Amino acid sequence: MAKSPLTREAVLAAAAALVRQHGPDALTMRRLAAELGTAVTSIYWHVGNREQLLDALVERTVRDMEAIRPAGRSPAERILSVARALRRDLRERPHLIAMVHERGLTDRMFLPAQQALVQEVHAAGLRGTRAADAVRAIQFQVIGFVLVERQRERSPAQSPAESELWDAAAAPHDAPLARALSRPADPERLFLLSVRALVHSLLAPAAPPR
Repeated sequence: MAKSPLTREAVLAAAAALVRQHGPDALTMRRLAAELGTAVTSIYWHVGNREQLLDALVERTVRDMEAIRPAGRSPAERILSVARALRRDLRERPHLIAMVHERGLTDRMFLPAQQALVQEVHAAGLRGTRAADAVRAIQFQVIGFVLVERQRERSPAQSPAESELWDAAAAPHDAPLARALSRPADPERLFLLSVRALVHSLLAPAAPPR
């Protein structure tokens, strides 16, 4: 069976997979060529040198972030869908996102998500500064949550752990709370809880001036 011809997109896809799994330092032209079963000269022909390859990966990552599309029947549901998609993309591409940041393209990368959020806060009736604040509050909530998740995942094993710190004696007037806090946190549930509460607050009718 004839081997498919190598393409620039195939090279970039393989390079992105290497970076996602092992970080930018693992991306060498020789290793990439081995992954693709081709000669190093073929890699250079399609993407240039390593710096040009990294630049192309950054552009590809920025482009991939443009694929975020709202889904849902109401502005609140669609905002939540954007927040979930943004969190997923940030978690799936930590090394690539770091490369984007290092090249000063972070704001451009987040622009498509911001534009999607602007459309939804407008649909909810927000305008001007209030709309801008809502968009940024949601964006910061997502980014901050992902940073906390990563920090918890990278932290060494805790001793004593939460399961040992929270028992009935720690909260004598609320045993269900102690039991809940002794169990591992559910990041997905907490993310949805926090974003829903934030969106509900942001989209609530403004209080009339006194």
